[in-house]
Amino acid sequence: MASKAQIAKSKKKPKYSTRVVRRCWRCGRKKGYMREFGLCRICFRELARDGQIPGIKKSSW
Repeated sequence: MASKAQIAKSKKKPKYSTRVVRRCWRCGRKKGYMREFGLCRICFRELARDGQIPGIKKSSW
């Protein structure tokens, strides 16, 4: 989980547009981020498993 300082730093407008840090809105993680949902892979799995993301169902075979 990201610290409050890291989250605040990533919210500031960067000097160059390529330096934008996208973080998960739930935990603040920056690695494994999915733009379409605004979540990291771990939070995505948890919410998908619980059925809280509309249109997403955990696969099982």
